[in-house]
Amino acid sequence: MTRLLQPGKLVIATHNAGKLREIRALLEPYGMDCLSAGELGLPEPAETGTTFAENALIKAHASASASGLPALADDSGLCVAALGGAPGVYTADWAEAAPFEGGPGRDWYMAMGKVEGKLAELGPDTLRDCWFACVLALAWPDGREAVFEGRAPGTLTWPPRGTMGFGYDPVFVPSGDSRTFAELDPAEKHRISHRADAFSKLVSSALMD
Repeated sequence: MTRLLQPGKLVIATHNAGKLREIRALLEPYGMDCLSAGELGLPEPAETGTTFAENALIKAHASASASGLPALADDSGLCVAALGGAPGVYTADWAEAAPFEGGPGRDWYMAMGKVEGKLAELGPDTLRDCWFACVLALAWPDGREAVFEGRAPGTLTWPPRGTMGFGYDPVFVPSGDSRTFAELDPAEKHRISHRADAFSKLVSSALMD
């Protein structure tokens, strides 16, 4: 079997430094030289899709077309069962824009508070089951594409705990553990995360000879 993605330069279609660190660490063993869309000065396309897969493909194709290189995009989010899967594809939007270190950013504490507030409105007996979903989309300049989906189940806790994650990590407790994603060593989180699940499928389909 010939691997879909050959060793060499790969654009990671993100401007998020946290995501770039995780993806780069996962791809390094496979000979991929990862550059981010942010490092290349590529614009962020409008994410007009209604699913994780649609948005991931939009970003991957935009970076592949603009750079002339293969591109990998991640679209991920928190899905809460009691909220009908919300925030889902609108996970980042719930954080809204907020000043951060002198530039535009997102207020993730506010976003975590929104989720907690909506659960509180449903009553104290509301189940707190949730999952992180991740879709990885590969796109090539010639228009080819491939999609890989992953999931990490868990429950929500409050108040937030830990400093080693980003986004909603401080309120997400993965199944089988008592610590939040933000309390886990990054290497440990990488092994069980939704992104790691999606990457295991990408590796077996696209990075193995």
